[in-house]
Amino acid sequence: MKITGHRSIVTQHDWGRRIGDANGVMPDPRTDVHVLILETDEGLEGVGMGAHGDIERVFGAIEGEDPRAVTALYDRMLDRVFKTGHAGATFGTIGAVDQALWDLKAKAAGEPLWRTLGARDRYVPGYASGLDIVLDDDSLVALYERFAERGFGAAKLKGGRDLDADIRRLAALRDVLARNSSSPALMFDANESWNRSQAVRYVTALEEHVDLTWVEEPVRRWDAAGMASVRRGIKAAVATGENLTGLEQYRPLLDADAVDIVQVGNIWGITHFLRVAAVAHGRDLPVSPVAYHANPVAHAAAAVPNHLAFEVQDLASPIGLHVDQSYEDGGIVLGDEPGIGIRIDEQAVEHARAVNPPADVEGTAVRPGRAGLRLVPDAPLDSPLPERAAR
Repeated sequence: MKITGHRSIVTQHDWGRRIGDANGVMPDPRTDVHVLILETDEGLEGVGMGAHGDIERVFGAIEGEDPRAVTALYDRMLDRVFKTGHAGATFGTIGAVDQALWDLKAKAAGEPLWRTLGARDRYVPGYASGLDIVLDDDSLVALYERFAERGFGAAKLKGGRDLDADIRRLAALRDVLARNSSSPALMFDANESWNRSQAVRYVTALEEHVDLTWVEEPVRRWDAAGMASVRRGIKAAVATGENLTGLEQYRPLLDADAVDIVQVGNIWGITHFLRVAAVAHGRDLPVSPVAYHANPVAHAAAAVPNHLAFEVQDLASPIGLHVDQSYEDGGIVLGDEPGIGIRIDEQAVEHARAVNPPADVEGTAVRPGRAGLRLVPDAPLDSPLPERAAR
């Protein structure tokens, strides 16, 4: 079997609500979802999730190759961009290709990917995470009641801008999840919006009211000294890693003893997750994947010994994608369809050229001005910035 080509599809996910974090709120309840399809000479097709605008830059490394040589092809793609760098959009492209290669490998074996990777159990423990900073209290409760109905006893709140609101919302979240656990696990995500002193002060204040399991990305992703400082100053565990693109970026954080929960983004691919999980396991640290549409890395999470919990951001799939998994007992139950288990109704979605999405002007991917440099609490996310008098 040889790889002969590729094509790209763009669909959308309808969240049914606006989503956001401390950096901003998406302007529309629908967001784009990019899908890569690898074609072979035997008619099998592999599906990978995530933006892949650099596909032409790396495709030559896999064209004409047998897709079952997944890890060798992963390194071949990294080697192809050795001098110009693999971070950012390039690493995302490699991740999407990597997913599609693993999908092909499992399809060729006629089994679900979790079987190919050696998992014994199709169940993947999870936690709910609604990207919820913009929701009012009633909408927040209604959202997490839907997760609680699926057995979730753990959840992560987005916050970091309004202490009183975050205390109130965490308490509401705890009450909703109490139907499934006498001691729900509560996580808190600041999305790199604090400096280290702000982080310690803010989390210490939260911990006077609620028991936090972990605090996620309290400071900048690369700030090993800052992350270690926060870790020493609070009771909760510190989680980070979703935005790190390559094993080398984890080394300073691990060497500084700055991380309790090692996180990995789904969009960076399955091989990357497996390698990070192995490094974390070597230090007796748990690993926790950060979600993306269709949860492709869940198959790999089922197969590693140190998986803790998988982030679940929504209970529905993107338009036109049929995903062979369900949400039960507070986690993901993987199905038996060969590969990752994603079937695409191509009539329901848009074929598109593989382009990098344009840079957002607002929303979760845009770091606000003065982030980590504010002395007073922020205005609500939907409030305009105060106008400055002309000088």
